[in-house]
Amino acid sequence: MKHSFTRRALGVTAAAFVVLAVNSSPPASSADTPYDVLVFSKTAGFRHDSIPAGIQMIRELGSANSFTVTATEDANQFNTTNLAQYETVVFLNTTGDVLNATQQGAFESYIRGGGGYVGIHSASDTEYDWPFYGELVGAYFASHPAIQQATVRVENRAHQATQHLSPAWVRTDEWYNYRTNVRSSARVLATLDESTYSGGSMGADHPHTWCKTVQSGRSFYTGSGHTQSSYTESGFRSMVLGGIRYAANRTKADCRPETGYTTLYNGSTTGWSQAGPGSFTNSDATLTSTGGMGMLWYSAKEFRSYSLKLDWRMPGDDNSGVIVGFPAGSDPNTALNQGHEVQIDATDTADKTTGAIYGFKAADIAARDAALNPPGEWNTFELLVEGERLQVFLNGVKVNDFTNTDPVRSLASGHIGIQNHGTGDDVSFRNIRIKELGGTVPRTGPITGPGGKCADVNGGSTADGTKIQLWTCDNSSKQQWTVNGNTLRAFNKCMNVAGGSTANGAQVQLSTCNGSGVQNWAPGANGSLVNSQSGKCLDANGASTANGTQLIIWTCHGGTNQRWTLP
Repeated sequence: MKHSFTRRALGVTAAAFVVLAVNSSPPASSADTPYDVLVFSKTAGFRHDSIPAGIQMIRELGSANSFTVTATEDANQFNTTNLAQYETVVFLNTTGDVLNATQQGAFESYIRGGGGYVGIHSASDTEYDWPFYGELVGAYFASHPAIQQATVRVENRAHQATQHLSPAWVRTDEWYNYRTNVRSSARVLATLDESTYSGGSMGADHPHTWCKTVQSGRSFYTGSGHTQSSYTESGFRSMVLGGIRYAANRTKADCRPETGYTTLYNGSTTGWSQAGPGSFTNSDATLTSTGGMGMLWYSAKEFRSYSLKLDWRMPGDDNSGVIVGFPAGSDPNTALNQGHEVQIDATDTADKTTGAIYGFKAADIAARDAALNPPGEWNTFELLVEGERLQVFLNGVKVNDFTNTDPVRSLASGHIGIQNHGTGDDVSFRNIRIKELGGTVPRTGPITGPGGKCADVNGGSTADGTKIQLWTCDNSSKQQWTVNGNTLRAFNKCMNVAGGSTANGAQVQLSTCNGSGVQNWAPGANGSLVNSQSGKCLDANGASTANGTQLIIWTCHGGTNQRWTLP
């Protein structure tokens, strides 16, 4: 916000919520830089008669949205030189084993190096014996009932693939059950409501559409797309376009796995109060600021140690912010003077623009610019508050790391709010949710394991990829680990599984903290530490207790080389 405390008297007004019944269309985004897409539809199993309709749809999307399309069923196209031409590859209703080992290697290198993948429908019925593909697509097909109508529950309406959809999307298709639930390794965008159709076998949490990252690459998958008519539906066409744009790195999204959040707003304003003039309209589970300068704040509860996530969009050069760590009260001035504002503003100076802690610390502008979607598109903030430390993530990328030292203010506890800045500053918000971290003070000390030795950062290096090993305990900084939420941190970086692998023997290393499941560890049975993404245990390789033994993940078995004591 651009603070101007003397311009107006900010009195107490009742919240004015205008509830509309229709889903408003988003403002148009600027044209993408032209790019190239490879559509691959080879089948070695069941062949869908909708493949030609799918290819035609993607060609039409390309003609209207700045990308060219090459359609092929020739697996020889999967070589390093040819793949380098394309920003993303669409697996359109592929089935069975469609690539040989050499082609698989070229495609894996392409993805890990920054390429994009879009999987449609039976792309999950493909390459069952290729572990990398399983990681890429997220989950394999298990079964399906007859084609019928069902309700899709859209849980992420910030991603370009789903931002145009209402929370409930009713359509007809062939609905897949999957062998595993992808939620621990991908950001689920939409689920199937099994109560609305017959034949679902995954229960209350049935992921249907999701996105994820694989090292530098991006993956998007949807289970829709069996029928020919799917490819004429505007909602489905827009979904595929958003998935292609994401995979091709033309739009940004937070595709880190997300679990354990409590909804504060997703259509209902229960627990919220308006302070100061102006208000927010409430339509289609979307709050939009109007007038001001005021603030809509969550008055039902104050929070300490939490991850706050929310989606926001501005149509142009607009102004708003998220205010955290302020005491209860009806005066926005008090909140601004005793809390901290994370700014939303397309312009202004470095310490007063999007991602900045207003007036205190500028965002990392290069990181912010690389992560930011332009006006007209949705963005996602994560505000991670731990004590007096506030980290800001924009679309999954850390853009600010601030520690409060002002004795008048405290991040350690307080309320949260969103700002309505003034007439013409029209910023919208969706899906405000929070995960409380228990309010516990992070614990620091050694992690002791097999042979009474310690988890050690090799050479005390802080570089990403540094080996984490077993070593004689010496109380040095390279053996000091902080238990922070579900992460284990040394040198302010996280214990991480190399490449996000879930395979037995995958090496454990130090890496920049990114909030993904591959960096989450939870105490398990018999003193084990279980990695949440893989479900496997921290293990001293080969049951060795020798100095320098590489720490790995391995199937949990209760052995002594998987027993650890945390600080």
